[in-house]
Amino acid sequence: MRYISTRGQSAPQAFCDILLGGLAPDGGLYLPESYPQVTRAELDAWRQLSYADLAYEILAKFITDIPAADLKALVARTYTADVYRFTRNGGNAAEITPLTRLEDGLYTQELSNGPTLAFKDMAMQLLGNLFEYVLEQRGESINILGATSGDTGSAAEYAMRGKHNVKVFMLSPDGKMSAFQRAQMYSLQDPNIFNIAVRGMFDDAQDIVKAVSNDAAFKKQYKIGAVNSINWARVAAQIVYYFQGYFLATRSNDEQVAFTVPSGNFGNICAGHIARMMGLPIAKLVLATNENDVLDEFFKRGVYRPRTSKETSVTSSPSMDISKASNFERFVFDLVGRDPVVIRELWSKVDQGQAFDLSTTVYWKDKPKFAFVSGRSTHADRLATIRMAHEKYGVMLDTHTADGLKVALENRQPGVTMIVLETAQPAKFEETIREALATRPVRPAELEGIEALAQRVVVMDPDVAAIKQFVVDHL
Repeated sequence: MRYISTRGQSAPQAFCDILLGGLAPDGGLYLPESYPQVTRAELDAWRQLSYADLAYEILAKFITDIPAADLKALVARTYTADVYRFTRNGGNAAEITPLTRLEDGLYTQELSNGPTLAFKDMAMQLLGNLFEYVLEQRGESINILGATSGDTGSAAEYAMRGKHNVKVFMLSPDGKMSAFQRAQMYSLQDPNIFNIAVRGMFDDAQDIVKAVSNDAAFKKQYKIGAVNSINWARVAAQIVYYFQGYFLATRSNDEQVAFTVPSGNFGNICAGHIARMMGLPIAKLVLATNENDVLDEFFKRGVYRPRTSKETSVTSSPSMDISKASNFERFVFDLVGRDPVVIRELWSKVDQGQAFDLSTTVYWKDKPKFAFVSGRSTHADRLATIRMAHEKYGVMLDTHTADGLKVALENRQPGVTMIVLETAQPAKFEETIREALATRPVRPAELEGIEALAQRVVVMDPDVAAIKQFVVDHL
């Protein structure tokens, strides 16, 4: 399996090379030369597998430059009931991503049972083990520069803390995350973890990461790597739980399901898109946004209009407070027939903060075959949905999953099971849960009082040169 850049001006690469590199040298994102196809016989066989064994079967199609026995061991060490132990709603920890039945044909899928209570743990725990393995095999080290709107940062830091030959420099928007999210990241005292709070929004932090990644000389000299969802390994790992959710929700492979995915950076739902392209029977992919509805605007009108930090709202589902979706380029690459010339033209506009419009092009006529629909949710909507789910179904949702459920209910099809991907546990957003339900969300005992721990973070302006210098000074 070789990987190509969406912008078509970088040589095809092996998995282990793109694992450590992040963005392609031409500024594009890596994707497989073609998506592996899953046969009916494989679906039938996979239905009986444990999560770890299923993950191995799927990832082995994408990772061909790690010996099979080594890959199987890495995956088995990652996906254990001990690592993903914070189940609730009666979920079976052995299933790793159990379903919660709300009513006939409507489920949520628990993806946030890992150490940081967010779905990002599903891929990041594997990424940490892959990084350590490949670096040891090559006798190399890496300095990770990432950006987070809330959950990626803590998931990356918990996955990389104490790893050999790895340092993490994580940017976050100063004061924009929940108190719990800040505490999870900033309370870590590990010497290989560095937190930088950027004055601005997530997009400002993300722009810095991209700028550094595009500086080939700096990137090479200081061995800069990426853990954001621009890293293909993150997306590949997330493909697995779509298959697992499908198997748990259906009795046979003749059925179709729909998935609703709260989305800001398009990484999570991009994995669903790829699962569908591989042959998983997905009838519909429902994308849910909050007030920052750039992606909803595209899927409804064909116009992708990235917004400035000043135009980006600070909301009660902060992990989706994003107005430039990094992974969206991967989907548009498929939408335009994998033509890198078109992608370069479109993203030359995006990189200048301009919109592009596909609504009158031949590509937009092909949109229905990708089965995407979308919707948006506001603060009032998520409060109402949290209350409704608590009263009607007896479950407590976090703010992002509430956005997902609201949009899912608007897009159900008769006879098609709907699975809403849960993105985090309610404890991470206590302020809004209290507003909605006048009660405190339950959190794991070992995370009680985390906000009172000493925090280690520096606050900086969104200045690329200054951030680079900080990294150099702390190597």
